[in-house]
Amino acid sequence: MRWLLLVLTLFAFVLCFSRHGAGAWGFWLLVGFVGIATTTLAFAQARIAGSSRDDSLSEYDLMRLREGKDPLNHDRPER
Repeated sequence: MRWLLLVLTLFAFVLCFSRHGAGAWGFWLLVGFVGIATTTLAFAQARIAGSSRDDSLSEYDLMRLREGKDPLNHDRPER
């Protein structure tokens, strides 16, 4: 979806700079700026979602978290 937003934003700018009337130029420029904001937020959301951990932790992970240990490193030995 974010790639489609990027393509549509670029298309809006192409339409903006290929129009001769001020009204059409202004409309497509506005659509382009809204598209920039929307596309930026979509890419940021995808990056945040890709690097976040799962919503819930198991009981074992919660116990390790309460002990001050990293709950996601089960295989690595303690130092």
